[in-house]
Amino acid sequence: MEQNFQTSFIPKKPIINERAVSARPVSIFLIGSIFILFVALLATGGLYFYKGIVTKNIADMENTLTLAENRFEPSKIAELQILDKRLRASSEILSKHIAITPVFNALEQLTMKSVRYTKFSYILGTDKNATVDIKMSGQAVGYRSVALQSDLLAGNKNLIDPVFSNLTLDNSGNVLFDLEFSVNPDFVNYKQNLLIQS
Repeated sequence: MEQNFQTSFIPKKPIINERAVSARPVSIFLIGSIFILFVALLATGGLYFYKGIVTKNIADMENTLTLAENRFEPSKIAELQILDKRLRASSEILSKHIAITPVFNALEQLTMKSVRYTKFSYILGTDKNATVDIKMSGQAVGYRSVALQSDLLAGNKNLIDPVFSNLTLDNSGNVLFDLEFSVNPDFVNYKQNLLIQS
């Protein structure tokens, strides 16, 4: 009996070292930290480039501003500033100016033919919105004319509290009187009268 021996020492099957691969679980903290690192790197790079762009824009704007400043003439700017101050001063003076002519116009329209005025004076208030106080003296044909004249003056909204006083008769039988009233400051404001007329 013959035995079969294998005379070759080369194995017929390939030798494979099989390793046992164990799967490690990936932690959520690892994924989160990698994501945060990636976002931080992107943000740093973006901010670096943004800083360069902003610096360039600032330099361009400074150049444009310098060119614009050089276009204006300093002497012209000084002249315009002086003109501006003058215009502001004239506007302030105009807003405080009083024109008494509207009072004369109102008296012309409201005065009866049987009444005449002999004296006229006015006192301006010190405040901006102070009334103008007017004192007058006059002569009327009779007491009835004084009463009717009082009613006419009281009917005008711009003449405040007209008061007739010191009623006396002269040698001719005419009634002498004193008249006092105030005037609304807007009624005698020169600036507002100009606006109304135009």
